[in-house]
Amino acid sequence: MTDKEKRAVTMADIARLANVSKPTVSRALSNSPLVNKATRNHVLTVAAQHGYAVNRNAQKLRQKRTNTIAVSMDFRSHRENHISDPFMFDLLAGVSEALGDHNQDLLLCAPNHNDSVSFRQILTERGADGFVILGQGHREAMLKEFAMTGAPIVVWGAAAPDANYCVVGSDNFLGGKLAGEYFLEKGRRHFLFVGDTSFREMHLRREGLVSAIDESGQDILLDDIELHSFSYDSAYDAATRYLDAIEARPDAIFTWNDTAAMAFICAFREAGASVPGEVSVVGYNDIPAAQYFSPPVTTIRQDTHQAGRVLVAKLLRIIDGESPQSASIRTELIRRAS
Repeated sequence: MTDKEKRAVTMADIARLANVSKPTVSRALSNSPLVNKATRNHVLTVAAQHGYAVNRNAQKLRQKRTNTIAVSMDFRSHRENHISDPFMFDLLAGVSEALGDHNQDLLLCAPNHNDSVSFRQILTERGADGFVILGQGHREAMLKEFAMTGAPIVVWGAAAPDANYCVVGSDNFLGGKLAGEYFLEKGRRHFLFVGDTSFREMHLRREGLVSAIDESGQDILLDDIELHSFSYDSAYDAATRYLDAIEARPDAIFTWNDTAAMAFICAFREAGASVPGEVSVVGYNDIPAAQYFSPPVTTIRQDTHQAGRVLVAKLLRIIDGESPQSASIRTELIRRAS
């Protein structure tokens, strides 16, 4: 008898071979907490030995849930949908890992499917059970509208006072304050903030920086550079234009992310400024490249693995009918050479 002529192994066969009930096999294969670890491993071993695999599509049709989570990245805040900040992909990896731990699939929304109409259609067509939004950006009005429909949604960003959806993010105000306190500790007196304060997260970071200055009681000068593009090239060009236009250089620079910090370090060094001798620089996010840059970049860390776990856990609770509160993950200053 050829392989094609052989009868396909069924769940009932696995139950008989493993000496357990068919419902136990079903629960074990779906990683249900109702089955203990030893029994689950035994069932999985028997299933693997006999070439049995769960048909996930058929399983989804039988269940009320798809076990799929849609993830939307903030493409619109980036020129031509080109996301150049490595942090966003680290965050996506953290969410993906957490979804895997919960046996959930990931559906990544295309750039042209990032609006409330498209999101509602995904839910209506049972493409996903809920949404993780990576990057609030300038989409607050749209997200509020979508949340009003009762859609399960959790957002990475900074919670507005009137937000009607669950938000997870770092303590951006604290991050800015930690940067300011670091500069003051280094004896710096002329600060430069680089970032687009129309984004709630960046506005809060600047507010934290100002708070550190105010609490110090010292006479500190604060300059600003508003940037609306998040690429290395844009940050470098802005730094060189700024250096050409000013008479007195700042001795402390706080940038919206680590990529911009690296760009400003390069531009200032090329202009003859010593970093960190004459200028201290603090970035944000603690991307992997920050510690290997020369000099290694002092930064505010946002733990993407913790972020992924919290985002997914909050969303699954919402899907289960709960109403979890917004939350902040750890925010800490990572001291390095810059």
